[in-house]
Amino acid sequence: MEMPVDLERLRRLLGGADLAVLRRRLRARYERSEWRDVFTLNRLSAAERRALEGLLGRTAKDAGSMRVYASELDGAVARAGLASDLRAALEFLDGPLQDRQAARLALEQTWSAVVSQADEPRLKDLLSGPDGMMLLRRLSAGSPEHAASLLIQARNVLARLPACGISRAQLAAEIFGDSHALDTGRSVVKLILRAASASLSPDIEARPREQWAQLGVAVNELARPVLHLNLPVKSNAVSPTGEPDYLSLRKLLRRSPAWDVAGREIFVCENPEIVGIAADRLAADCAPMVCTDGMPAAAQRTLLAQLANGGARLRYHGDFDWPGVNIGNFVMQAFGAMPWRFGAADYLSACPDDGLELRAEECVEARWDDQLSKAMLAKRMTVHEEAIVATLLPDLATSAKTGWQHAID
Repeated sequence: MEMPVDLERLRRLLGGADLAVLRRRLRARYERSEWRDVFTLNRLSAAERRALEGLLGRTAKDAGSMRVYASELDGAVARAGLASDLRAALEFLDGPLQDRQAARLALEQTWSAVVSQADEPRLKDLLSGPDGMMLLRRLSAGSPEHAASLLIQARNVLARLPACGISRAQLAAEIFGDSHALDTGRSVVKLILRAASASLSPDIEARPREQWAQLGVAVNELARPVLHLNLPVKSNAVSPTGEPDYLSLRKLLRRSPAWDVAGREIFVCENPEIVGIAADRLAADCAPMVCTDGMPAAAQRTLLAQLANGGARLRYHGDFDWPGVNIGNFVMQAFGAMPWRFGAADYLSACPDDGLELRAEECVEARWDDQLSKAMLAKRMTVHEEAIVATLLPDLATSAKTGWQHAID
């Protein structure tokens, strides 16, 4: 038979705000399932020590710690007629105790059940590792129920990927009835893009727009079209011969031209002015060109990927400054491009005596030429692409006239 509780005396002896921390520490032992009889309480306040000494009938001491036996506390509480044991006393004062170990086990079983429902291959691969599980828990704020909902949403989207140029808003509206459901920043978007990352080009700087484009989904499909000149196609030219033109991400994803580029050399530059000058000077005699217009955005990346996948040999040139080196690193790594007059010797031969100075602390290592960054640090001068266009034009003319065979030394 359960002993009745003298709640008034119990509150007087162990209740009150000044003993709340002590009660929490005692409760924690039960909730952690610690069964050792003897334990030590450290950093006791004067009020906490007096309460324990009074309950246990010990002589008052001036010390910040006390060695206690759980069985002694249980016996003291029972003998005083406060409750059947310390656990019962603590529950009457502050509510039921939880078995945290059992709760953790139940929670992990719930998470395992949630993950087992993720049958989409890319999601399964993601969740097979600790990083994927950490991502899911973070995106769901630690809620298995929310995680289950996110996985269902991600599965429904991934089932439609890769797509063939559908807009992100349309995809969201068709799946969720909400055209903004896949907007950047949404938890489900982070989960989708991470799950699909294995099929994307390695690029730590890629924004969601570029990642969606690699999955055949257009975001701002008419923004920042890609500038090109004389790109060969298998039938029907995409622009007037010798005249620069633009291709939108929308067209590249939905109705991309059939590129005739296998084994052919395509010159890639950073600045649009280079394409304009090449068109003015060489027109139809200019080798095929693509402009990244700075760091390539979705349309530029999509076109470069199509050309590289079609067997083109890409050659890249950019500004001799740190952003230009960074862009060069990306284009060469992501699309297998080779440098086009973009090495240390080219920089030194073009370097002016004065001009816009490079900041040494912003240095970027050129991965294709281990001497280039060293030379740029030594000279500390920027060389913009437009300043050396005269050295680039002969390559463009020679390549066109020799049937796309490169003639650079």
